[in-house]
Amino acid sequence: MNWITNYVRPRINSIFSRREIPENLWTKCDECGTMLFHRELSDNLNVCTNCGHHMGITPRARFTALFDGGIFSEVEVPAPTPDPLHFRDQKKYPDRLRAAQKATGEKEAMLVATGEMGRTPIVAAAQDFSFMAGSMGMYVGNAIIAAAEAAVKLKRPLILFSAAGGARMQEGILSLMQMPRTTVAVQMLKEANLPYIVVLTHPTTGGVTASYAMLGDVQIAEPGALICFAGPRVIEQTIREKLPEGFQRAEYLLDHGMLDRVTPRTQLRDELITITRMLMGLPPAIKGDLPAPGPEAQPQQDATQK
Repeated sequence: MNWITNYVRPRINSIFSRREIPENLWTKCDECGTMLFHRELSDNLNVCTNCGHHMGITPRARFTALFDGGIFSEVEVPAPTPDPLHFRDQKKYPDRLRAAQKATGEKEAMLVATGEMGRTPIVAAAQDFSFMAGSMGMYVGNAIIAAAEAAVKLKRPLILFSAAGGARMQEGILSLMQMPRTTVAVQMLKEANLPYIVVLTHPTTGGVTASYAMLGDVQIAEPGALICFAGPRVIEQTIREKLPEGFQRAEYLLDHGMLDRVTPRTQLRDELITITRMLMGLPPAIKGDLPAPGPEAQPQQDATQK
C-alpha cells in the first residue's frame, strides 16, 4: 500500500496534472488586438505580424538587432547629482528612480554604445520609454554629450533613437537646461563633419522634440510614431477644434516635409547601413556579404500605449 501511495499515485498525478503555462508567452497587439506568440513577435522585432503596429522595444534589444552579431560596448555616462531639488510628489524622486531601475534593469533612461553595423563603426544612443517615460533629465543630457564626444574621438557617425514624453519634471529647470546642452553636443558633431542620424520612435514629444531629436542630418521615423511638442489632446482642448486624421504621426510629418523617411523597424538596419556608409564616403555595402545582426530581440514588457 505504501508503494502505491508513495510512488504510483504521484506518478499518475504528475502525468495527468495540468501544466502551468507561463504568463508571458502571448502578447496582445495594442492596435488590432491580435494575440501574438512571444517567439513570433521577437523574431519580427516586436512588430505585429498582423497589422504592422510597432510596439515598444528596449535599448538593449534594439542594439542587439542593430549591431553585427549583437555585439556592442557600452559607453560610460557620468552620473549627475542625485535629486538636486529634493523633489517629492506622491513619491520621493529617488524612490521613483529605484522603482524604474528595478522594473527595467537599467540605470537610467538612455543607453549609449559603440560597435559595428554592417562593418561600419558607429556610436548609437537609445532612449528607454519604459524608464520614467524616457524623460530627459541630467543623466540623459550627460548620455548624449558622452555619445557625441565618443563619436568625435573615434571619428564615427552617431545614430540616436528617441522615445520620450519630454523633460523630466522632477528635475525642474535642470531638465530644461539639457535642451541647450544637447544642442551644443550635436553642434560638436557638425563641426567635426560627422553624420548625426535620428530615428524617431513612438512617442517622441515635448522638450526632446524641441532639441536633439529634430537636429539630425537625416530624420527617420518608425511607422505610426507620435512626434510632437504638445500632444494632440492638449491642442484640441486649447483651440477647441478637431485635428486632422493622423495629425502629428510620422506619415503626416513626412507628407509635410518634417521627415526624410518613414521606415519599418524590420528594414531599418539595412537602410541605416546604406545611409551611414554614403555619408561617411564609404563604398556601398554588398547585402549578401554583410554580417548578420544579433539574435532576435526580446520585446519590451511594458510596451507603450497609443
